[in-house]
Amino acid sequence: MKADIGDRVIVNATRPGAARRDGEVVALHHPNGSPPWDVRWSETGRVSMFFPGPDTQVHHFEHHKQGMPVAAGRGGVLHTLAD
Repeated sequence: MKADIGDRVIVNATRPGAARRDGEVVALHHPNGSPPWDVRWSETGRVSMFFPGPDTQVHHFEHHKQGMPVAAGRGGVLHTLAD
């Protein structure tokens, strides 16, 4: 599993009553995007090193037609990574 900065990470609950977590990849430890990644968790705003497990999904950011990558910001607003 690989990720890029700006990708959304979703960790599904593995037991009843456990909350699903989601966050944004804010830093990579390896240039090829392999784990671990630094993730900013949406529920706390804290950043932690994350090693994905089998319950993890990665949603990759979209690309503009001109090839400029974008990532969805809060409130659904799109920002270029250059912003």
